Amino acid sequence: MLKMIELPYPLNALEPYYSMQTLELHYQILYKGYVDNTNKTEEELKKAREKNDFSNIKCLEKNLSFFGSGVILHELFFENMGPAIPTEPNVELMQQIIKDFGSYTAFKNQFTEASKVVEASGWCILAWIPKWNKLEILQCEKHQNLTLWGCKPLLVLDMWEHSYYLQYQTKRPDYISAFWNIVNWNVVNNRFAKI
Repeated sequence: MLKMIELPYPLNALEPYYSMQTLELHYQILYKGYVDNTNKTEEELKKAREKNDFSNIKCLEKNLSFFGSGVILHELFFENMGPAIPTEPNVELMQQIIKDFGSYTAFKNQFTEASKVVEASGWCILAWIPKWNKLEILQCEKHQNLTLWGCKPLLVLDMWEHSYYLQYQTKRPDYISAFWNIVNWNVVNNRFAKI
């Protein structure tokens, strides 16, 4: 049974860049919904196995992929943000960013522009691709589409409207710009160190 992670900061810790009201809605209602629906789907899959009745397997597997991926990405998102204290990529991650994108500025510009044009509901992700031994920026639609198998997400930005609309409404670029003020690079550095 999945349980909700505890936020590593108080609900008001990301202000003014990410409002308490938005974070409270995002964490306590929307993220909780993904956890609850993943657990519900797991229970239904268990019953299907016990009864050897897989007549609804297509729907159940689709739900598991959607809700489960929503849980994972939301947890990465909440953890890779933090109060606006100066953090930055460490030497190892910065060297890899420069190697793969040419410069930190080029990486940040590409991530920002990719975030702006994520279609509908989706995410922008800085991921390590072990097969290619390099960093890539991915746009993930919904929670599970358009990924690369085996990628390891390091930095994720939720671009679903629920993640910013209360505070930024239709001003997606302002939300993305504000995000750079609350990236907790210490968490991203730790993720990179574990690949």
